[in-house]
Amino acid sequence: MSDRENHQRCTERFITLANEMKNEGLDPQLVSAALMSASGIYATFSVAGNAGALNDTGVDKVVATYRRNLEHIQAQKKKEVQGGNA
Repeated sequence: MSDRENHQRCTERFITLANEMKNEGLDPQLVSAALMSASGIYATFSVAGNAGALNDTGVDKVVATYRRNLEHIQAQKKKEVQGGNA
């Protein structure tokens, strides 16, 4: 399986888990905030390990990565909406 396919598979698993939490009665905004927290914790772990933390430059890099990812997601969503209204 390619990195892109694995990325999509992981993303789908997180969305499934988030939807399960929502269906258990948790507020979707709370679930989103928790996923963001978990992502930040895991991003830190992936760079610095269990005993480390990111320096300011590392934080900036993670924030920039989140921003690029969110911008990409929003561009895709806009294409979907425009395609659905055509």
